[in-house]
Amino acid sequence: MASANPSLIDAIEKTVQKLSNGAAYQWGHMGACNCGNLAQELTHLSKADIHRYAMQKHGDWNEQLLDYCPSSGYPIDLMISTMLDFGLTLEDLANLEKLSDPLILAQIPIEKRDQLNKNSREDVILYMETWAKLLREKWITENYSLIESELEKKLELPVLV
Repeated sequence: MASANPSLIDAIEKTVQKLSNGAAYQWGHMGACNCGNLAQELTHLSKADIHRYAMQKHGDWNEQLLDYCPSSGYPIDLMISTMLDFGLTLEDLANLEKLSDPLILAQIPIEKRDQLNKNSREDVILYMETWAKLLREKWITENYSLIESELEKKLELPVLV
């Protein structure tokens, strides 16, 4: 699973918010699908630019991820590199496009999990909300001692002599 970090968590949560508020969503459009919507947030490219870059090579997101080459010079590969720089993996992106990460799915009630549809706005929102929650919990766990130390410093009272 992705490296838990505040920038990635924030980007996923902003993507959820935009999708919830009616952002363009179309699973067959490279710039407006599951990965495309997150790519917009992480790269600050428009859905049209993402789609145009993707069309310079063949295939959907999954095929583009399989053919990913960071030194190719293709804009889609540069865009994927930017997404990876946020702590994502190629597997995370493939799972997002198919709503298929087992760790995320395990957190979704079985009756809903068994009905998830990779091209449903509502299901993408649920998947991404669950993903952001897992990443946030992972980040807190990994950084708990640092957070605790900082809180202790802030709560220290001066010693009276």
